[in-house]
Amino acid sequence: MAVLFLGLTLPIQAQIPHNQSPATTDSLHKFEKPVSAVPSVAKPWYQGKLIKATIVPAVLIGYGAYTFNGGGFYTNQEANRDIHRVFPTFRTRADDILIFAPYAELAAVILAGVESRDDRLNIGLVVLKSELIMLSTVFAVKNLSQETRPDGSDNLSFPSGHTAQAFLAASIVHTELRHKSQWYGVGAYTIATSVAALRMINNKHWQSDVVAGAGFGILSAHLGYLTHRNRWGRKPQLVGLSVAPAYFPGGTPGLTLGWRAH
Repeated sequence: MAVLFLGLTLPIQAQIPHNQSPATTDSLHKFEKPVSAVPSVAKPWYQGKLIKATIVPAVLIGYGAYTFNGGGFYTNQEANRDIHRVFPTFRTRADDILIFAPYAELAAVILAGVESRDDRLNIGLVVLKSELIMLSTVFAVKNLSQETRPDGSDNLSFPSGHTAQAFLAASIVHTELRHKSQWYGVGAYTIATSVAALRMINNKHWQSDVVAGAGFGILSAHLGYLTHRNRWGRKPQLVGLSVAPAYFPGGTPGLTLGWRAH
């Protein structure tokens, strides 16, 4: 009776010819820890992933806080005055649509066959996590700051949620596609910058709001990636697959199947 046995195969030691003696084992140093050829050097703290991910958002949020409520060398009121000198009557609702345009760009590029850094399931999980981080932080700061909008419609001006949303999406596009071409990110960030400009032209936000909003959006995307450790949707690859005949107790023939999951 044939039996199929599933198990892990162990390497078989090569036979030594009769005319040769086995090499003498050096037992004197067998318990010593081998010395690495290239010693590992710890990176300085300022080269860590967290520092690199937060330095640009920190500058943007810091500038927004610096110019908040009329502060800074170029105040919100001066910026608002100069903008409306150029666009005195221009109004549009395009900013309500363009905030999701970077996501549309990402979807179109992937459907066109361009390979992204992560698979679709992991991109969706990163987007979901980043959106939750952005929405919770932006609306918490809005309710704490209580800054009045330029048009006086409410006290939820700082920071700009539209700008944060647009820059979050642009950061994800840049991260997923920059290994293919930097121009994907350039296009996404151009859209996000247009959203920030339109929010000021539409008299909905001050300069401090949109600059800080960009920082919150970029920071949320970076935190979404830094905290994403589980690689969902990845099927394990079987490497080193081998099949060999074997005989089991009682003379029963069978097969051994060995593999290593990667």
